[in-house]
Amino acid sequence: MLVETLRRVGLCGTELARAQVTTLRLKVLKLGTVIVRHTRRLRLLFTSAYPDQELFGAMLRRLSSA
Repeated sequence: MLVETLRRVGLCGTELARAQVTTLRLKVLKLGTVIVRHTRRLRLLFTSAYPDQELFGAMLRRLSSA
């Protein structure tokens, strides 16, 4: 369900919209980030060398507006 929702809502119109599960796992789900948890918000700290920052940001915006 998670991968199908990512494809249908978060990655609609991108090059990963029809990607296989293993590709999505490597590019979207398996990230080296630092997660900082505050009272009401989670903050993800990506490395500056993360190649898919734009794609990940667009995906999060689409998922949060859905």
